[in-house]
Amino acid sequence: MEKLGLIDRLKEILAHDDLLPFNKEAHELKAKFAHLLMDNEGENEAEKTTDVVDADGEETSTEEAVVIAVDIDPLDAEFDALYETFKTRHKGQIEAKKSVEQENLQIKKSLIDRLRKLIQEEENIGVAFATQKEIQDQWREVGDIPRDLRQDIQNDYSRLMEQFYYNIGIYKELRIHDLKRNQQLKEDIIVKLKALSQNQNVQEIETELKVLQHEWEDIGGTQQEVWEELKAQYWSIVKSLYDRIRNHYEAKREVMNKNLEAKRELVVKTEQVLNGVLDSADFSVWEDATQELLKNQETWKTIGFGPRKENEEIWTQFRSLCDKFFESKHAYFKERNKQFDELVSKKKALITKVNELKDSTNWKETTQQIIGFQNDWKKIGNAGPKNEQKLWKEFRAACDGFFNRKEAHFAEADAANAENLKLKQALIQEIEAYGVKEDKQATLVDLRAFSTRFSEIGNVPFKEKDNVYNAFRAAMDKHYQALDLKGAEKEKVMFAAKLETLASSPQSGRMFDEERRKLRQQIQKAEQDIRQYENNLGFFSRSSKNDALKKTVEKNIEAARKVIQDCKNKLKLIPNE
Repeated sequence: MEKLGLIDRLKEILAHDDLLPFNKEAHELKAKFAHLLMDNEGENEAEKTTDVVDADGEETSTEEAVVIAVDIDPLDAEFDALYETFKTRHKGQIEAKKSVEQENLQIKKSLIDRLRKLIQEEENIGVAFATQKEIQDQWREVGDIPRDLRQDIQNDYSRLMEQFYYNIGIYKELRIHDLKRNQQLKEDIIVKLKALSQNQNVQEIETELKVLQHEWEDIGGTQQEVWEELKAQYWSIVKSLYDRIRNHYEAKREVMNKNLEAKRELVVKTEQVLNGVLDSADFSVWEDATQELLKNQETWKTIGFGPRKENEEIWTQFRSLCDKFFESKHAYFKERNKQFDELVSKKKALITKVNELKDSTNWKETTQQIIGFQNDWKKIGNAGPKNEQKLWKEFRAACDGFFNRKEAHFAEADAANAENLKLKQALIQEIEAYGVKEDKQATLVDLRAFSTRFSEIGNVPFKEKDNVYNAFRAAMDKHYQALDLKGAEKEKVMFAAKLETLASSPQSGRMFDEERRKLRQQIQKAEQDIRQYENNLGFFSRSSKNDALKKTVEKNIEAARKVIQDCKNKLKLIPNE
């Protein structure tokens, strides 16, 4: 498990006495753990809502999805406790380090004062060298001082050391040899500094630069005629390196401040999302808000670190808003499920009433009663994703039981419909012989007229009704296909023609219901595809190699949305019976 791995590594870090070198790694562990938390929250929410869609194609969520979103993993508490221990100890070590650096600063200032006094007052060469060596040894033993004063203090010390070596006379017989040797050593330092300038790691530059500066100061003076040139090269490179170090940290602070501002803006957006749904009872509002909040969480993952203290504070604010949102959503769906239970009771009562009538032979009165129950069913509304489909099947089965018996009863009257059969067969032959006109609109008018005439003829014998209707439909479809319509126009005309043909069927009501069911299934499938595609988008990195896949997924999402809109438009065209 990734969480256990992160916790074990944090324990290993805490086992060290000195935590300062592990600060960056600890923050990276914290970030990884935080990303795992948000990934788990987003995935749990998505998994529990993916396959739940009502009969109208609208997405809903379940109570257990929300409960999962707010569950607390014991590993989270363990990691937070370990991280708080790290922060406390690290903060103490930082403060101790700052205190030591201030003490070291005062020691170095006192050494500079001693060195300045030695240069100005001491005339005994032996004493001067002994004192200078003592100061130099103590200087090397002193630890780090505050970074922002390091270069100035080092410059003061370096200038005094330079003055010391040129003010104190060195034994003449050793002077030339030592100065030449020092020149070579300083030139070697300059070569190392130039090589250091090629390093891209600023932290390594900062560490190595201190070492080389100490070596430079330890070398001593050189011949006067080359000293100015060496010194100019040395300080030119040192200054450029310090400029790089300073610019690096300034740029880093700027980026962190921008990250902090971006996170603050995201907190404001998340707060607006939360405030926009707290008093809403609209399911679609909650679902839209959920998608927007999940997008905010994904955006948060892409933003880098801000300043340490502010970064922790802003994360706490963001996490608090997300938790409050999902707690509120849980309460909303809990209340919504109570309302569904009331609708279930009403629909079960209708099923009972239809079952009591399904064996009736009072065809006309019972038909009106059942039609009334069907209208009542529609008015009650959706009873929720867990119940609606099951209840509908029971209700539909009870209704079909009566209407199938009614249909069988009236089948005996088919003999009287023989003349209608001849009229419809003659009309079918007329349709088959019809020639499509160049004017498409004129042809559409003629085809609609055929549909009207077919419907007006009346019933045919029961055994022949399917054959006659199928022959009529095949003849009409042939002419519609021959119109050679294109794109959206073809889709619209062909669907309208299909509805007109269905209206001519003795089973038009059932066929319209079946058409609605197919369209709603298409909407449900497209919505499921969109959710899956959007989940997939969250796994793409910013790498350019993922751009093509990402664009493909985005095109698939757009295509699925078009399918949904097309299906909804078709649903509006189906007559309500």
